[in-house]
Amino acid sequence: MATATVTEQELGFKTMRRGIKEAAEENVLTPRFYTTDFDEMEQMFSLDNNPNLPMEEFDAMLKEFKTDYNQTHFVRNETFKKAADSIQGPARKIFIEFLERSCTAEFSGFLLYKELGRRLKKTNPVVAEIFTLMSRDEARHAGFLNKAMSDFNLALDLGFLTKNRKYTFFKPQFIFYATYLSEKIGYWRYISIYRHLQRNPDNQLYPLFEYFENWCQDENRHGDFFSAMLKSQPQFLDDWKAKLWSRFFCLSVYVTMYLNDHQRSAFYESLGLDTTQFNRHVIIETNKTTARVFPEVPDCETPEFWEHMEKLIVLNQKLIDIGKSDAAAPLKALQKAPVLAGFAGELLALFNGKTMDCGSYDFEAEAAVVY
Repeated sequence: MATATVTEQELGFKTMRRGIKEAAEENVLTPRFYTTDFDEMEQMFSLDNNPNLPMEEFDAMLKEFKTDYNQTHFVRNETFKKAADSIQGPARKIFIEFLERSCTAEFSGFLLYKELGRRLKKTNPVVAEIFTLMSRDEARHAGFLNKAMSDFNLALDLGFLTKNRKYTFFKPQFIFYATYLSEKIGYWRYISIYRHLQRNPDNQLYPLFEYFENWCQDENRHGDFFSAMLKSQPQFLDDWKAKLWSRFFCLSVYVTMYLNDHQRSAFYESLGLDTTQFNRHVIIETNKTTARVFPEVPDCETPEFWEHMEKLIVLNQKLIDIGKSDAAAPLKALQKAPVLAGFAGELLALFNGKTMDCGSYDFEAEAAVVY
């Protein structure tokens, strides 16, 4: 019991039982669990209803997923626990928080993909099997991350999370946008951290990051599959509504990452990264990749874009400080009101900012993506 007591008192974490961490409190910035209209999904990928589905492309993708390039990649060694034991103080807490958020996000993908694989089995066996194999990848990632948490004497009860976490409903169209972005931004995050640590091996505090080069290729393949899914449904890409939703989801993902990471700058600094530079690089590269598919994306390379993002960091910190204060709830609500109004104004300015028309509505062959 001593370990759990130390964890709670020194690191501020609560445990459900010895070695099992209570999940972080859910808010608008925490990773979500998703569900969707599975009947609509079945209709969209029914070959009877949609005989023009690009099945040759899906068949090729299925063959690649079956190859399972990372089948033997996620093998731990004795360096994990030793490295974790050497990370103490504030750094230990931020490592656990990073691992928890990453594990929750990967596990969310596993649950969604697994259910889609089950539901689409009769309507489109090929697409269903791809989803099932993607759920395999996500389960592998989540399990590897949860085992990494156990190096720090904590872990998540993923079965408990499955039954007790709130699920956010997104229509299939929005699942495609959000999941494509999630997978592609995951690729750029992982590969950017990996490349940085290869150049700066003294900052390699924990061996998990040595696995990111191959790991991020899973993210890339998943994103490519969702790109093909989007292109199989041109109604999601070829009108003014699609442009608005594309812009909205890009900004939602970029803002969420920017705010989350700046709340945890100490983690990136512990790896020798500059949080702002890292985030800007990841967002710009993700945006360039997304522009190959989405009909419109925000222009992330204007000074105005980053000015608004920086203002959001300041406003978000004000909200956090008010929430932590000892003021009564009604007073907190009054204090937050003008801050929330300013926050909404910055988001609106981002949404109305400069954009780029992009994508390909005729679905001609694209330039090959170099991984």
